[in-house]
Amino acid sequence: MKNVELFIEREEIHAKLRSLWKTDIFRQSHDDPDGFADLAAIAGFIDAYAAFVAPPIRCGVNVTKLSRDGAGFVAETSNGAIAARNVVVATGPYQRPIGASPFGDQSGLFQVHASQYRNPAQLPAGAVLVVGAGASGAQIAEELHRTGRKVFLSVGRHNRLPRRYRGRDLVWWLEKLRIDQTPVEQRGPSRLLPVISGAYGGHTVDFRGFAADGITLLGRIASVTGHVADIAPGLAESLADGDVRYAGFLAMVDDYVRRRGGDFPEDPATHTKLPDPACVTHPRQQIDLRAENINAVILATGYRVDFRWIDIPAFDANGEPLQRGGIADIPGLYFLGLQWLSKMRSSFMSGVGDDAAVLADHIAGTR
Repeated sequence: MKNVELFIEREEIHAKLRSLWKTDIFRQSHDDPDGFADLAAIAGFIDAYAAFVAPPIRCGVNVTKLSRDGAGFVAETSNGAIAARNVVVATGPYQRPIGASPFGDQSGLFQVHASQYRNPAQLPAGAVLVVGAGASGAQIAEELHRTGRKVFLSVGRHNRLPRRYRGRDLVWWLEKLRIDQTPVEQRGPSRLLPVISGAYGGHTVDFRGFAADGITLLGRIASVTGHVADIAPGLAESLADGDVRYAGFLAMVDDYVRRRGGDFPEDPATHTKLPDPACVTHPRQQIDLRAENINAVILATGYRVDFRWIDIPAFDANGEPLQRGGIADIPGLYFLGLQWLSKMRSSFMSGVGDDAAVLADHIAGTR
């Protein structure tokens, strides 16, 4: 009987959600299916959803420790302890910045991880070195360059994809090709996230285009002695590797259009490849921060999960949770919103609900 009641309750929730999509906040957010919501729209979306679900949310409460307590768990918080039979850890995959600065603690050199970067006015005058050319590094480098700063961008291996192709956004194609449904078992060895941008209306990131506009591309920072950095070889190879991934995706879309048809106009401009700039054909082997008047370094070196607050043996040697589809090896412990939890879209705002439904069913089935 309880399973039947749960099913009916979920159907009622789904019906309410369908009506919720027709409210002003959601209509305004989805007027342009290929557009980019700003901060206010995203916050409004979440607020409206929270108001609809009406859970007993406790805002401004920090969970400092999670431990076992008999058959259940105890979460120690800044507002007292909370006991529970089941716990879902949904803290996301971007918790702890990766990497210390290779420049150490140099006097007069402003250094900040991308997670703490706010805007160009935060930085001292002079040129800027951005270390790391993922989505954050590329967007920060472009923003700084648009303000007139001299920018150096250290580029390593990356996964470059088009923002739009044949009239549709990248995310639309990921769904249409069902790439976002790729199960974790088929993920492959690469852990590179796509280098994409939604800034300035959304556009494809092209490092050769960056160079043509005046950004100086560097290879990976190999070592640092004082204020001089040695640059590892391989910049051209990194760009070529990104080209392979980029062209492979375009080929997948083209193949889909050939097989299925549809109103997807040819898009030759997206196939255009700019020539390698001088900073690629004759890459720098060193860079002297003082000689280049570089007074700020931004570390766009990524993130890792940080579950040190969980005092339960539920993790491997690298601190990753031991789980399958979000169900941990420890009964009653669950994880949600991590990259590739069950499939590619597990950490997408539009995809995390799939995993949430699986976990909800599992929890209900254990009662």
